[in-house]
Parts: sequence; C-alpha cells; structure tokens
Amino acid sequence: MSETALLLESLRLLMIGMGIVFSFLLLLVGMLRLMSWAALRLAPVSAAPAPQTSAAADDRVVAVIAAAVARYRAGRGRPRH
Repeated sequence: MSETALLLESLRLLMIGMGIVFSFLLLLVGMLRLMSWAALRLAPVSAAPAPQTSAAADDRVVAVIAAAVARYRAGRGRPRH
C-alpha cells in the first residue's frame, strides 16, 4: 500500500473510533438524564426541616473550636518527634 492509502485508511479508522466513542457518550448522557427524570418523578425530593440548635450548643461549639485553635498555636513552636 502507498503512504497516501495508509493515511486515508488511518483517518477512516480514526473517524470510526471517535464516532463510536462520541455515540457512546451521547447514549450515556441520555441514559443519565432519563434516570434522573425517573428518580425525580417516582420519588420527589421533599424539603428536610432545618435542625434546631440551641444557643448553648452554639456557645459550646465556639468554645471547643477556640480551645483547639489555641492548643494548635501553642504547639507550633515545639519540634515534633
């Protein structure tokens, strides 16, 4: 075979391969959209109520975070073993 024929054959195979991959990706996107539509149709998402937090719990969380930050900053000067 001549070089021109080989190049044309390789381009044909390239286009066939890319076409197959592109077709598969389109099919995959279509199936995912169909499944998403079916999931929303069969079981609609209901809004979950926001959890109730008390001011005492918020204060406790802030205190724990502040203590953790203070301990981290205090321990940065020491070398680790």
